[in-house]
Amino acid sequence: MNDHPANPALPRRAAGASPAAAAADAVLATAQALREQIGGEFHDRLAETIYGEAGRLADRAVTRPGAARRFDLDRAVDRIVTSRTWGFPLMIAIFALVFWVTIVGANVPSAMIASLLIDTLHPMLHRGADAVGLPWWLSGFLLDGVYLATAWVISVMLPPMAIFFPFFTLLEDLGYLPRMAFNLDNLFQKSGAHGKQALTMMMGYGCNAAGVVATRIIDSPRERLIAIITNNFSLCNGRWPTQILIASLFVGGVASPAVASVVSAGAVVGVALLGVLFTFGVSWALSRTVLKGEVSTFSLELPPYRPPRILQTLYTSLIDRTLYVLWRAVVWAAPAGAVIWLVANVHVGGLSIAERAIGALDPLGWVIGLNGVILVAYIIAIPANEIVIPTVLMLTALSVRSVAGMGAGPGVMFEADGAQVLAMLRAGGWTLLTGINLMLFSLLHNPCSTTIHTIYRETGSARWTAVATFLPLSLAFVVCAATAAAWRWLGLG
Repeated sequence: MNDHPANPALPRRAAGASPAAAAADAVLATAQALREQIGGEFHDRLAETIYGEAGRLADRAVTRPGAARRFDLDRAVDRIVTSRTWGFPLMIAIFALVFWVTIVGANVPSAMIASLLIDTLHPMLHRGADAVGLPWWLSGFLLDGVYLATAWVISVMLPPMAIFFPFFTLLEDLGYLPRMAFNLDNLFQKSGAHGKQALTMMMGYGCNAAGVVATRIIDSPRERLIAIITNNFSLCNGRWPTQILIASLFVGGVASPAVASVVSAGAVVGVALLGVLFTFGVSWALSRTVLKGEVSTFSLELPPYRPPRILQTLYTSLIDRTLYVLWRAVVWAAPAGAVIWLVANVHVGGLSIAERAIGALDPLGWVIGLNGVILVAYIIAIPANEIVIPTVLMLTALSVRSVAGMGAGPGVMFEADGAQVLAMLRAGGWTLLTGINLMLFSLLHNPCSTTIHTIYRETGSARWTAVATFLPLSLAFVVCAATAAAWRWLGLG
C-alpha cells in the first residue's frame, strides 16, 4: 500500500526518493487536496447521473413488446428483502431464528460429547495411567491439561458450529448476504466508510483474518484501512461458542424455562447488532479524525437467487468451515491446556502461578465487571479465541478448589453438565453482570494473533497494526467498566 505523505492511512515514502517519485507525490497530494474540495457527495451525484442517462438512452433505443410483463420472482422477493421498511426487521428475524435453532439444537449433542469425553473417557484414561505406573505429574500434564482442554473445545464448539455454519452457508449460497450488504451500504456511507465494507464485515463473521484480507476489494486506501480496523467488531467463529454458552447459562437463566432459549438467542443477536453499531461508530470517528477523506461510491450487482444445494452446503460448512475451525482450535487448545496445568501446579511461595496471576488481576477484573480468571484466560487465549471457554472453565475450577481448601491437586477437574458448569461458575463468584460483561468483552477485545499478523501483512505498518489491536481492547475496557459502574449504581447486584 504505497501512497503520498498527505494520506495518513499509508506509510510515507522513504527520504531521498528520486525526482520522479517526488513529482508523483506532488501530483497525488494535489489530487488529494482537490478531492477534498469537491465534497463528499460528488461520486454519488456522478454515479446517479451516469445511470440516469443510461436509463434514458435505453428507454429511447429499446423497443418493448406490448405483451404483459413476465412475473419476476427475484424482483418480487427483493422488494421485501431490500425494502427500507422490511429489510432490517427481516434480517434480524432471520439471524435470531438461526441462533435460536443453534442454541436449542446444540444442548443435547454437546452434553453427550462432554459426557463421553470427560465423564467417561477421562477417568478411564486416568485408570490406565495408574495401571502403567505413570507419575502423577505426567498423567496430570497429559490428561488433566492437554486432554481436558482439547475435550472441552470439542464438546463446547463442535455442536454449535455444526448447526450454525450450514445455516450461514445456506444464506450465502441463496444470495441473501449480498442483499444484507445492499441494505447496509447507505449506513456505511453515512459513517464515512465504503459500502463494500459490508461485504468484508460479513466475511469477518466467519474469520476476522479472512475479513481483513477481503478488504482488498476496496480501492480507496483510506476506506480500506477503516474496514481493516473495524473488522474485529464482527464476531468470528471462535467467539460464537462463548456468546452462545454464556447467553444460555446466564441470560437465559433469568427467564422462565419456556422462553429461556428465545431470550438466549435474542441476547446473542443483540451482541452481534451491537458489534455492527460499533463498526459504524468507530468508522464515523476515524473518517472524521485521523482518516479524513471523501466517501467512494460503488455499484453492487445483486446475484440471482439460487435453489439450495444441500450436499454442497453441508460439505462447505462441515468440512471447509466446521472441521477447519475445530482443528485450529484443537491445535491451540492442546498447548494451552498444558500451560494451564503448569501454571496451576507450579507453586511459588505456597501459591500456584495461576493463583498469583488471578489474584493480581482480580481488582482490575472487578472494575470492569469481570474477574482475574477471565483476564488470565484471555491472555492465554491470544493465539486463538476458540480456547477462551475451556481456559475459563479450567481456571475457574482451579479457583473454586483453592477457595474450598482442596488445592489444585494432580490436575484441574470439572464436570461437563451445563447445570454443574453454572454451579461451578457461581461458586467462583460469577453473577449475571459477569456473564453480560464477558459477552461484551468477547465482542470488543483485541484480535487474535492470526488476525494481528494478517493486519500487519496487509497494511505493512506497525503503527496501524497497533491501532487495530489496542483500539478495540481499549473500547472493551471502557464499555465493560461503564456497564459495571451503571449496574452497581442502579443496585442490580
